[in-house]
Amino acid sequence: MAQITLIEAVTQALAWELAHDPAVVVLGEDVGVNGGVFRATQGLQQKFGADRVIDTPLDETTIAGLTVGMATQGMKPVAEAQFEGFIYPMMEHIACHAARMRTRTRGRLNVPAVWRAPWGGGIRAPEHHSEANEHLFTNIPGLRVVMPSSPSRAYGLLLAAIRDPDPVMFFEPKRIYRQYKEEVPDDGEALPLDVCFILRDGTDVTLVTWGAQVKETLEAADALAKEGISAEVIDLATIKPLDFDTIAESVAKTHHCVIVHEAPRTAGFGAEVAARLAEHSMYDLLAPVERVAGYDTHIPLFRLEMKYLPSVQRIVDAAKRTLAAG
Repeated sequence: MAQITLIEAVTQALAWELAHDPAVVVLGEDVGVNGGVFRATQGLQQKFGADRVIDTPLDETTIAGLTVGMATQGMKPVAEAQFEGFIYPMMEHIACHAARMRTRTRGRLNVPAVWRAPWGGGIRAPEHHSEANEHLFTNIPGLRVVMPSSPSRAYGLLLAAIRDPDPVMFFEPKRIYRQYKEEVPDDGEALPLDVCFILRDGTDVTLVTWGAQVKETLEAADALAKEGISAEVIDLATIKPLDFDTIAESVAKTHHCVIVHEAPRTAGFGAEVAARLAEHSMYDLLAPVERVAGYDTHIPLFRLEMKYLPSVQRIVDAAKRTLAAG
């Protein structure tokens, strides 16, 4: 079995669904002839035709509105925003229509649509091409928010997102699009939504993260292990709805928690995780929850962007602080 990258896993999942479900269509700017700005849809239009893989005008508002309309009429559109920072014009249709349609029509209509967006920094792009604003969508009722952290999870979670009867925001951490490879069977097997994945067992501290930061968090766990500290690593994968039970069970065992995310610290989704721990797991915690996050500023240009992103050392230091506190 060939090993593939995360971006190739996305292509593989899209190809599977296009081949096996005639209701699935892919649309977006340059997704057809050019195969997308990151080549996530490369070869799909040639294989499935221009009526299944649709090049749209450079108009995110139209893409989003078209996606909602198609979904309410029995299709399963997968729309691409070229960069997460370009998704703001789409938000009116996503928040005001897609997320509300099932409730607004008392279940008569639903929106089985997926919005894919390359997410986050670390590729030396301008700041508007490097944003991490997944938390904006977690505050919208009716939306799922999903972010894979590996090729296998990208494949399985995207299949599940396309098959979901309600709208899904699918954020793809582009920093790790081609960073490493895994063997990913092209068998159409979806992974479950709405559950966390425990990537490493531990007994001393729980490290909670998602997206591209999974890599640094696992490396931090390795570094901590060399100092005799056992860290459990949890990948949220589905950010909303949050599988809090898995986090709570881990914290009940380790009694310490560090949350790692790329988005700015203030009102990032890590704050929601920390709040739920304060509400439901306070008596399990021996020390305050630590957050390692981006800073409350726009991501800087490439000379400084890696200093903005959570680093292995910042995660290690946060783990040691919470352990020292109690």
